Amino acid sequence: MNLVVDAGNTQIKFAVFRRKTLLHTQTGPQEGFADCVKQVFEKFPGISAALISAVSHLESQSVEILSVFCKVYVLSPQYRIPFKNSYATPATLGPDRMALATAAFYHNPKGNTLVIDAGTCITYDMVNDHGEYLGGAISPGLYMRYTALHEYTDKLPLLTPETILDFIGNATETSMHSGVVNGITLEIDGVIEQYSKRFHHLTVILTGGDAQFLSKRLKNTIFAHSNFLLEGLNQLLEYNKS
Repeated sequence: MNLVVDAGNTQIKFAVFRRKTLLHTQTGPQEGFADCVKQVFEKFPGISAALISAVSHLESQSVEILSVFCKVYVLSPQYRIPFKNSYATPATLGPDRMALATAAFYHNPKGNTLVIDAGTCITYDMVNDHGEYLGGAISPGLYMRYTALHEYTDKLPLLTPETILDFIGNATETSMHSGVVNGITLEIDGVIEQYSKRFHHLTVILTGGDAQFLSKRLKNTIFAHSNFLLEGLNQLLEYNKS
């Protein structure tokens, strides 16, 4: 069995796989890393290897804790990848985007795939039908946009995402919801249309913490896949173990 650890900007996700099958997931704060590791290995003592992917700072002590239980790999730009990486600055490609590109490569072999990860940031990652990673885009995520409106103004409140009833906001809060939610959905739909014009038979995968909230509002055909990044991490671990 494999354990993959996705240390994001706010929380850490743990996922246990038996080969390609996802057996278990759990999420916890970074400060609770040791407790989560103990819980996972109590449930799944047969884990033999782990891969850590960290887009934020993860204490070296965390790696040492995990090393007590199994062999540990740390995802880095030097890690072996199954796809051709045509990113101009491969050393700056984040581990989350490496994992998403890997998942796209295996999910839709010999097809054009755009992966949209709606988390703290929204990332767009393109793998073409030649198995080549081309790059994509990075933009502010849902909560980041709400936070920016609050922190960079004097009077706008800090809101959380809500369903909008009309695109015309009739008060400050509904105007903010309209601006943020419509802004993101129109952005995503527009990006998908751009990619669809260049890449035929494009498959679009939407993943990340805000995927379910956004998927209902997009006009383009997409596949919502909440564990796509975790699957990519497991595929990278399997690829490097062999």
